[in-house]
Amino acid sequence: MTPKAGAMLEPPKSLEDVRLDIATRLNRAVKDRRSPMHTPAVATADADIRIMVLRAYDRETQSLRFHTDIRAPKSRVIGDGAPVGVLFYDKGAKIQIRCRGEGRIEQDSEIADAAWASSTNFARRCYLGDGPGAPSEAATSGLPPELEGVQPEDDQILPARENFAVLLVKVEQFDWLFLAHTGHMRAQFQGPLDGATARWVAP
Repeated sequence: MTPKAGAMLEPPKSLEDVRLDIATRLNRAVKDRRSPMHTPAVATADADIRIMVLRAYDRETQSLRFHTDIRAPKSRVIGDGAPVGVLFYDKGAKIQIRCRGEGRIEQDSEIADAAWASSTNFARRCYLGDGPGAPSEAATSGLPPELEGVQPEDDQILPARENFAVLLVKVEQFDWLFLAHTGHMRAQFQGPLDGATARWVAP
C-alpha cells in the first residue's frame, strides 16, 4: 500500500500497513498545505466542531498540535484537560482517520513559545484583533483597520502574544477507515500507535 494523498489505495495487507499509513498521512498533513488532512475537524466536549490547521504531529508522544486564541470558547472548554476528537479525511484516497484523546491548552510553555517563534508576523496578526465570537455590527475580520492585509512590524505584533496559545491533543485511540466499493475496511488502535492494541473491526 502506497499512502499518497488523492490516490486510490490497495487494501492493506496487515495492521502494520495501517499503522504506517496513519503516521505517513499525518506527517504529510503537517508539511503539505495541499494535503487533504492538513485541515481536520476538531470537536470538543461541548459538541462544538471547527476546522483547524494541523501544525505538528509527534509519533513518539502521540500528540497533535494546533494553534488557537486563548480567548476562544474552546480554550475554556478544554483548559488543562478535556476530551477532544479530531477527524481527518482524504476524499481522493477514501481514507478517514478519527482520533480520540485528551486535549489541553498551553499559553505559557516552551511548546507555545516555540510555536509562536516559528510563526510569521502575518499569521501572528490574527491574535491582535477582537477575540473569537466578539459581536460586531457589520461583517469584520476583527483586525485593527490599519492591519487589514498588512504584515505588522515586530513592535506592532508584541501585544498579540498574550492571546496566542496551543492546543495539544494526546491521542488515545486511532480509528482508520478505508472506503471501497468492494467492501470497506476498518482498524482500531488503542493506546500509542506503536505498540498499541490493534484490531480489525467491521466498518
